[in-house]
Amino acid sequence: MTLLTHWPLAGLRLTTPRLELRLPDLDDLAALASLAAEGVHDPAVQPFTAAWTDAPPEERARNVLQYHWRCWGEWQPDDWELGLVAVRDGLVVGAQGIGARGFAVLREVTTGSWVGSTHHGQGLGTEMRAAVLHLAFAGLGAQHAVSGAFSDNAASQAVSRKFGYREDGVERHVVRGAPAVLRLTAEQWWSHQPVPVTCEGLRACLPWFGLQ
Repeated sequence: MTLLTHWPLAGLRLTTPRLELRLPDLDDLAALASLAAEGVHDPAVQPFTAAWTDAPPEERARNVLQYHWRCWGEWQPDDWELGLVAVRDGLVVGAQGIGARGFAVLREVTTGSWVGSTHHGQGLGTEMRAAVLHLAFAGLGAQHAVSGAFSDNAASQAVSRKFGYREDGVERHVVRGAPAVLRLTAEQWWSHQPVPVTCEGLRACLPWFGLQ
């Protein structure tokens, strides 16, 4: 017996031209925590509805570890959050998440991500989003993907536009007013695929996503 027997998610791999996205092992998590401690964005702004990056460096690192451990421990086929690390040339450069509740019925996912400050401006966020959208639509048969971004988060808004997201209302948050909610349908995604993606190891994971 191996880890994949009990935790097939560890064998899931999403590959783009420059990145591999995978469930982190402990070494990956340590690298990701260190990346968060070094900085995620300009401290003068707060792009996240949960302001976890406002914490001191050592607390940001711990937040990253605990978030991923919590996702692992609380995983249920009808309520899951897949937290992946993005790796470029052996170096962890960021984190990409995708999650859903009642996915087998609703066929809707949410996504969120961050890239270490030293890797900004290289288009990596686009490849990371492309990877999980491929997983959602081509791999899992999603019908909708939802993302949120504050009006002053130009980078996130630009990534969403590349994939054909459309505005779908607003949500009010204490952190910074009212971010736009952006929705992408399966039909829009199939007509907007700017990055090629391959997926390995999904078949064994399907029951973990509530699918047969």
